[in-house]
Amino acid sequence: MSSTEINRNKADLSKAMSQDGASQFQEVIRQELEFSVKKELEKILTTAPSHEFEHTKKDLDGFRKLFHRFLQEKGPSVDWGKIQRPPEDSIQPYEKIKARGLPDNISSVLNKLVVVKLNGGLGTSMGCKGPKSLIGVRNENTFLDLTVQQIEHLNKSYNTDVPLVLMNSFNTDEDTKKILQKYNHCRVKIYTFNQSRYPRINKESLLPVAKDVSYSGENTEAWYPPGHGDIYASFYNSGLLDTFIGEGKEYIFVSNIDNLGATVDLYILNHLMNPPNGKPCEFVMEVTNKTRADVKGGTLTQYEGKLRLVEIAQVPKAHVDEFKSVSKFKIFNTNNLWISLAAVKRLQEQNAIDMEIIVNPKTLDGGLNVIQLETAVGAAIKSFENSLGINVPRSRFLPVKTTSDLLLVMSNLYSLNAGSLTMSEKREFPTVPLVKLGSSFTKVQDYLRRFESIPDMLELDHLTVSGDVTFGKNVSLKGTVIIIANHGDRIDIPPGAVLENKIVSGNLRILDH
Repeated sequence: MSSTEINRNKADLSKAMSQDGASQFQEVIRQELEFSVKKELEKILTTAPSHEFEHTKKDLDGFRKLFHRFLQEKGPSVDWGKIQRPPEDSIQPYEKIKARGLPDNISSVLNKLVVVKLNGGLGTSMGCKGPKSLIGVRNENTFLDLTVQQIEHLNKSYNTDVPLVLMNSFNTDEDTKKILQKYNHCRVKIYTFNQSRYPRINKESLLPVAKDVSYSGENTEAWYPPGHGDIYASFYNSGLLDTFIGEGKEYIFVSNIDNLGATVDLYILNHLMNPPNGKPCEFVMEVTNKTRADVKGGTLTQYEGKLRLVEIAQVPKAHVDEFKSVSKFKIFNTNNLWISLAAVKRLQEQNAIDMEIIVNPKTLDGGLNVIQLETAVGAAIKSFENSLGINVPRSRFLPVKTTSDLLLVMSNLYSLNAGSLTMSEKREFPTVPLVKLGSSFTKVQDYLRRFESIPDMLELDHLTVSGDVTFGKNVSLKGTVIIIANHGDRIDIPPGAVLENKIVSGNLRILDH
């Protein structure tokens, strides 16, 4: 059935609807739509080469389940009246976890861990081609280099065998695999598996845009990786989950590869492996205190007797300001998660992992409006038993999403040791400065060209830069510094300049702030 016919049927049915029969008619439309999508997916599957058939079938079956749920759901997925603050003991302070110390047999505890990094994203938002994990962030080390160094350091220090697993997407898989050869002599076993590949759907007809399984040429934009909530099914389908369980591994530590603060924490791992009350915890979410910059981050709540992650997209409009309130919802999800392998296997086999659907609208290059259905890994917390939040120091959340973040991690605010960044002891305040670089700095290439060397930022509180600005060597920034080059003007901060509480405007007048 064509999309035009479906739309005509919808129109005819809606005209004929009486209030009483509305839900019945809607059910008929829903069934027709599901049938049409099923037919389209079957057509796409026939174009899969034999060596990709099984894999493609699993992907398309997963998409069909997600699409079915999407059609069933109505309105916001949370009833605001049922949202409560989590009970005191369900979010533990990190200090309490750390105070338990470490056992003598920490090596045997570490040997039960697998580190999983979410590596599906491209560097496009920072003006880079290819996987984001291959962008240089510190002393020419990439995100991936730092991750490998961290785990190698663990394995050497404790004589352990902690493997690294990368969840790639079809966008990042090929480039990532090419680069992995350089780590052949490192003391880290590296595995990869791919996220699913789902078809984008036309916003009007709700039918897949793709006509065949290829993702080149016309079909480049027809497919998407469906968010990191896909980790459970993809990890299970890859066979790695069973492999690791067979090797005696018990937990995965999952985090975004661009979060440089997400290192293996021995105290949290020990808490999981040796629970104080004897009850094994199947899921730990690291949360940290909100600042004004984090008001949109997902927060942990108590909902119908279980810990539940609530994202801003799920909040009814009337309650968005309340959700953003730092006084009511004090913490947010860092996406550093510790999850029981046995629990993932059990829930996956029971088809019992419940994650809210995120409807992400996109406009393709040709102007076509599409939607992609996604899920988030942390949303599954409510499906696990005895889940726990741990309120960790801000230092465990150090994401690099923009060149403003990159400036911070490249600077002398941090020192690098065995792949881990730690705040310099020379900084008097433990807080990170607020840095806002303008659009001239968005692309990594432009950003690097504008700094002859990274300024000394040990005493910086706030930096805003806008317009055509360049920095000479050995510049020092202190307090609050605002540099604004007006349109058509250019500001060159001279080598060796010390700017403390200054506003520098278009004609390079330097004023005390």
